[in-house]
Amino acid sequence: MLRIALVGYGRMGRAVEAAARERGHAIHCILGRADNPDGAGLTPERLAGADVAIEFTTPAAAPRNLERLIEAGVPVVTGTTGWGDELPRLAALVRARRGALLHAANFSVGVQLFLRAAKAMARGFAGRPEFDAFLLEEHHARKRDAPSGTALALQNLLRAADPARAYPITSIRAGSIPGLHSLTYDGPHETVTLTHAARGRGAFAAGAVAAAEWLPGRTGVFTFEEMLFGGEP
Repeated sequence: MLRIALVGYGRMGRAVEAAARERGHAIHCILGRADNPDGAGLTPERLAGADVAIEFTTPAAAPRNLERLIEAGVPVVTGTTGWGDELPRLAALVRARRGALLHAANFSVGVQLFLRAAKAMARGFAGRPEFDAFLLEEHHARKRDAPSGTALALQNLLRAADPARAYPITSIRAGSIPGLHSLTYDGPHETVTLTHAARGRGAFAAGAVAAAEWLPGRTGVFTFEEMLFGGEP
């Protein structure tokens, strides 16, 4: 059993809480927005006894939250996106404090397999200029960042596999869509599309809890892909 500190208590935070309790873990503390202005709620006293923290907040709040958790010596899993410019600084802090940070744009196992399949498609379509390639991602109206972190990770992966294509992204923010990502190759006579559609937040919450079970006892900066597949390409 883990004692988990939840940082962020929106829809994802509540889904993580439910997934953690289903796995038999205890919720050590919960900090919503009002409890934690600029990371001020993440005190050593409040975090004492926590085995790991799971952070789902906003791009503006995440760097300070992660900094405070690392300084407090709490391994932290974060699914917040849109703060990647701060990663080198926070990675240096993790190394200096011999801490542990696992970050991911998407904690769905299906998405990680989707990314691997997309890489294989990019290699197969490389050198076939008769096909145009593009990305579409759709999320609920409350999602702050666009394109999504997953779409940007997918774009970077595809460009590395097939540098001749730009892989432009179209983003839609509407309604209550949990998340959809599609890669399409469109040619004169045929279309090939690879799609991942989330049916709810349960897959992301389960992945985040699995990451929290894996991280304690390790030091360094990790991704969900590394946790799932190690060093496999």
